[in-house]
Amino acid sequence: MTFFEFLSKFPTETAAIDYFYKARYNNILTCPHCKAKIKVYRDRQRAKVCHCRNCDNSFSPFSDTIFEKSSTDMRKWFFAIHLVLNGKKGISGCQLQRELGVTYKTAWRILRLIREAMGNKDMSKAFKCFIEIDESYIGGKPRKQNIKLDINGNPISTPKAKCGRGTDKTPIIGVKERGTNRVYARVALPNEQGQKLTGKQLLAVLDKVCNDKEPVTVASDDFSGYNILNRMKRYVHVTVNHSMGQFSAGNGVHTNNVENFWSLIKRQWVGTHHHYSVKHMQGYIDEMCFRQNHRGDVKAFDALLGQCVRAA
Repeated sequence: MTFFEFLSKFPTETAAIDYFYKARYNNILTCPHCKAKIKVYRDRQRAKVCHCRNCDNSFSPFSDTIFEKSSTDMRKWFFAIHLVLNGKKGISGCQLQRELGVTYKTAWRILRLIREAMGNKDMSKAFKCFIEIDESYIGGKPRKQNIKLDINGNPISTPKAKCGRGTDKTPIIGVKERGTNRVYARVALPNEQGQKLTGKQLLAVLDKVCNDKEPVTVASDDFSGYNILNRMKRYVHVTVNHSMGQFSAGNGVHTNNVENFWSLIKRQWVGTHHHYSVKHMQGYIDEMCFRQNHRGDVKAFDALLGQCVRAA
């Protein structure tokens, strides 16, 4: 959706509220108290309130959604969703503050709740056939080390700073399905200095998203943690040897697709946010997963609006 399409679709605040009514209830209001679908009306004076004549209760259609208890205009919420979806590397809180004309606290809260909605989808047993799995580490590049000199003025050799396994960066496990290009990624537990991901952590992610009704071919690199897949009958494990400079073993055996997803996440880190904490990292990862899974989808806005209703 372009900016001009947005203006045409939501010219007023009332149009934005009406659109959400239709998206959530399909024009058939349902009372959350008595579950009645007849004699349920919108309040003429208050746009965000409905009334049920069956149980004589009032309710808000925005309850149990990310818009609940928000005094911000729905049009601003929708424009924020539009900006998040159209930004390939996301949008920062300061940029959204300038675009919406709100405080930074409000802009940051809106972004946090939008990311919550982006991760509000069950991906259990959704992947099948051929998938790629890989891990990445978030935490910035190693800082340039100053050259140290001994008492005679000769440079002292220092170990090269690491940028992947063996560092204290936060590991992320990602799975991408061939064909559909759907991706799923989870932040692992905070990494300790020098600690690697375990095979059980990698297997837990695969067991969650892979369909268990038929064998699944899993492509990975030569990291020893993936050796656990060789003992699982439900997985056909194929590898590419990155440590030997091999990036494709032939017959479509590679992990280039999921590594492309890591490059987008790193560009999000470097180009937009520069840093985010481990506490909120999963939200940023969910944002990138949603954008990747709905790339080219003209109904991505409606899909995200449907996920704005919190799971019961």
